[in-house]
Amino acid sequence: MTAPVPRPGILEIAPYIGGEASSEGVSRLIRLASNEGALGPSPRAAAAYQALAGELHRYPDGGSSALTAALARHHGLEAAQIVLGAGSDELLSLVTRAYAGPGDEVLYPAHGFLMYPIAARTVGATPVTAPETKLTANVDALLAAVTPRTRIVFLANPNNPTGSYIPAAELKRLHAGLPGTVVLVIDAAYAEFVTQADYSAGEELVRSANNLVMARTFSKLYALAALRLGWAYCSPEIAGVLHRVRGPFNVNAAAQAAGIAALEDTAFLESARRHNEVCREWFAARLTALGLTVHPSAGNFVLVDFSAWGEAETVRLHLKARGILVRQMGVYKLPHCLRITIGRTDEMHEVAEALAAYREGRS
Repeated sequence: MTAPVPRPGILEIAPYIGGEASSEGVSRLIRLASNEGALGPSPRAAAAYQALAGELHRYPDGGSSALTAALARHHGLEAAQIVLGAGSDELLSLVTRAYAGPGDEVLYPAHGFLMYPIAARTVGATPVTAPETKLTANVDALLAAVTPRTRIVFLANPNNPTGSYIPAAELKRLHAGLPGTVVLVIDAAYAEFVTQADYSAGEELVRSANNLVMARTFSKLYALAALRLGWAYCSPEIAGVLHRVRGPFNVNAAAQAAGIAALEDTAFLESARRHNEVCREWFAARLTALGLTVHPSAGNFVLVDFSAWGEAETVRLHLKARGILVRQMGVYKLPHCLRITIGRTDEMHEVAEALAAYREGRS
């Protein structure tokens, strides 16, 4: 029998698989595989979500106008240049659909987010990687990899899964070195966690450029991952293009309401940010004392090198058997590492104790 044949290259895509969320035979789980918000969402955001229960038969505002205005006020941006999406993943895909296709190249650092090559292959473009330096994006390497076929450069800053970032001056240098025909997409999903003074998510570059997109999300610090809510700040020209290719009701009403409430709860957000910073530094120091290499991170996770202990996958399974779920890194070409999300304080103490017990069992 004949059957529909997908476009060439589609079946070559390895589907994205998120972090594990269950472990057979374990009743209590510590979920640290998906970089979810440690403290959960703002109570005000949860209340706003619940308040929409009686309006499920209504279409949402297709332009997300109230949330767009709230984002513009909160960040000091131009509302007309903000585009909302069902998670920042959708926005990355929309940019790729709009600006790349067969015969084109999409460039990103060697250990960049897995959605970049998936988005490229989905539209028939070729994903291309540039070498990193010490698990950090190298601006010179990225610029050297640009060819006449390059249409998009993706840069996660901070990067997932390494946790590294490049400072504002290097970001500016990268943008200045790109042809005006290339779209630079700064994936700033973890921007809210960064406390370093030399960091910029890229807003100021967008104000002076017509080939730049800054993508953000409500899934991390705001802890609204289940609602799939993201946004992009871009030039008026690119914003107009993205509005043409996005779905007319791509952001649901509950997500819009919860997003507005989350933005307004600044005290809760600051508490979550401070918790992450304190807990991450404590956890990194504790694991370093166990003889492990913990790479510096500006996000809500750490990348841990288990080479000194042998097989990282053995450690992951040891933790999983105890109900602790962390992320394997083989797909990122870092098979000797595990990525561990920063959870609640009690959860991180339990992980540290489980790893200490594992080390004792090896000795």
